[in-house]
Amino acid sequence: MTENATTLPVPRRFYYGWVIVGVAALAMVGTLPGRTQGLGLITEPLLADLGISRVAYAQVNLFATLAGALFAFGVGSLIDRRGARLVLTLLAFALGATVFAMSQITGAVTLLIAVTLTRGLGQTALSIVSLAMVGKWFQRRLTWAMGMYAVAMSVGFMIAFPAVGALVLASGWRAAWGAIGVFLIAVLAPVAWLLARSTPEDVGEEMDGKDADVTVPAPQSHTLGEALGTGAFWVFAIASSMYGLVASGIGLFNEAILAERGFRPDVYHTALAVTAITGLAGNFVAGAWAERGSLRGVLVVAMLILGGALTALPHVSTTTHVMGQAVAMGVAGGFVMVVFFSFWGRTYGDRHLGRIQGAAQVMTVLFSAMGPLLLAWCVESTGSYALAFYLLAAAVAALGAAAMVVRIPGAAGCRTKN
Repeated sequence: MTENATTLPVPRRFYYGWVIVGVAALAMVGTLPGRTQGLGLITEPLLADLGISRVAYAQVNLFATLAGALFAFGVGSLIDRRGARLVLTLLAFALGATVFAMSQITGAVTLLIAVTLTRGLGQTALSIVSLAMVGKWFQRRLTWAMGMYAVAMSVGFMIAFPAVGALVLASGWRAAWGAIGVFLIAVLAPVAWLLARSTPEDVGEEMDGKDADVTVPAPQSHTLGEALGTGAFWVFAIASSMYGLVASGIGLFNEAILAERGFRPDVYHTALAVTAITGLAGNFVAGAWAERGSLRGVLVVAMLILGGALTALPHVSTTTHVMGQAVAMGVAGGFVMVVFFSFWGRTYGDRHLGRIQGAAQVMTVLFSAMGPLLLAWCVESTGSYALAFYLLAAAVAALGAAAMVVRIPGAAGCRTKN
């Protein structure tokens, strides 16, 4: 080569990891019929249609959620061994068939079976696959990737919630659930088979960094047993799960909660949209913060905001108050979401990530199961939801304090900031 020769830059090809982020986010949106917020969209018409009491419905939800949590056992190891493509495709098809069948139910027993299967296949198993896909793919910039995943997922839910809600109002809950079942079978399952992959090696990519010749130290990989032996696992898992408990309880009965304060149902629908939008903003802020700073700090601030939102909820008296409380819930949820998505891979490595994330997901499912029943018991015993919110705020404050002091094990290489 002569001295005057010019070295041309090598064009950077599109990084397939961002396709994985998109597919994983779509899969998480597909869990909507197995989530409390999704069921909340059809709670009132379903209760009226089937003639089931509110407490009985909460008990059905509790049993179904607890039984659905059992679906987590084996999913993580199956992802680790067989890959995301096959597992995601099968789960999307199975969940779609279950949701479609649920649109045809006529009694409490079939409702229990259907909700149990949607919880297990959707909220538990499909969520684990969705989260593990991103965690296994990205070694560098995991927090940033999870932040983008959270944003894409939030946008998806922002589209899905009003669309399903409008369909419920226009055509009834059965038509809405049937349409979701068709979507899962005809859209999500084929997309998963065509686009989902397990690791960069599956598409011939070497890393997720900027330059292929940069050496990235391999993160230390902890086994599930080692992870469970650390206090950080339990503090972060319980704190994240506590948000799930709060969100599930409020999500299922939010219309009744606001009615207790004198608000019409349309205020509930507006508050739901506000929470989703501010949750998206929380994803952006938390993702940027965690990339340069501490997941511990993100979680502590999330618990502080959540505790304030819970304390304020029994006192809202104007629409402005309701929207302010919805903003706080959304921001706290956006922060918790980024922490939950990023912490396990960043702290414990990716070799056993499916199992570790599966264990954490089981805890969130268990807590989510308790939320609606706790609120139903509270309002039945005291005539108000207020006491439950005060107790939950105290628990959230304690978890925030624990997160400030718990020791977080350092992972090698680029994942030391927690």
